[in-house]
Amino acid sequence: MQIRWLTAFLDFPAEQFGGEVTFWRAIAGSTVSPPRGNDREFASLVPFNGDPHLRVQRIEHGPGGIHLDLHVDDLSAATLEAISLGATTVRDVPELGYCTLESPGGFPFCLVAWHGEASRSRPVRWPGDTISIIDQVCLDVPAGLFDREVVFWSRLTGWPTEPSSRPELLNLHRDQDLTIGILLQRNGNDDTATSTSGHLDLACTSVEDEVARHEDWGARVVERFERWTVMSDPVGRRYCITDRNPRTGR
Repeated sequence: MQIRWLTAFLDFPAEQFGGEVTFWRAIAGSTVSPPRGNDREFASLVPFNGDPHLRVQRIEHGPGGIHLDLHVDDLSAATLEAISLGATTVRDVPELGYCTLESPGGFPFCLVAWHGEASRSRPVRWPGDTISIIDQVCLDVPAGLFDREVVFWSRLTGWPTEPSSRPELLNLHRDQDLTIGILLQRNGNDDTATSTSGHLDLACTSVEDEVARHEDWGARVVERFERWTVMSDPVGRRYCITDRNPRTGR
C-alpha cells in the first residue's frame, strides 16, 4: 500500500479530554478544530502551516493512549494487506471510511481513507528563537515481540529500517513528505508489558528550553538522558523531548 498521510491520534477518557487537549494544543503551538463525529468526540490540532498531523479523541472506555492513522487510497485493499501481514481487525466500518486494527504486538492503528492531506507542517518558532515540532510516534515494544513488530511495520509502510545511535532503537526510514515518523524501541527491562504501546516524541533545537516551557504548562520531568528527556504530561501520559533536527526529524 502507499501511505499518503500519517496522523498521530491522542485518545483521552472523557474526564481528561478538555484539559489534556488544552495542554497538547499549547505545546504543539496549534489551534483546535471544531469537534466532529456523532458525539463530537474528534478534533484536529491544526498547525499554523501545513495539514493536521495530530488529532484528539474522547473515548468511552479505558485509560486512553495513542494510536496511528494511516491514510490510504484503497481502504479495502490496504485492510487485506495489513491482515495478510499479521494485523488483527478490531472494527471495520468502510461506510465511514476507516478500519481499526491491531499490530501483531497489539498496537492499535486505523486505516483511513485519504482526503488529500499533503502539506507537511513546519516547526513552531518560540520566544528565545528556539523551534520545535511533535513529529514522531515511538512504539514501545516488549523484547519478545520486537523482531516481529519491526518486520510488520516495515512491510506495512514499505519503509526500510535504519539503525540509530542506541541498539534498542530502530527507525523506519522517514518519508520527508510526511510530518510524522515512526521509531521502534525494544523494552527489555519491563517484564510486565505484554503488548506494544506508544508515545509521542518532540524534536527541538533546545531540550532545556523546551522542558521549561512544558513545565510551565504542568508537565514534569521523569528522566534525563544525553539526547532526550522523558516527560509526563499533567495526567501522567509520558512523552519525550529530543534533540533531533526539527526540520528533518533526524
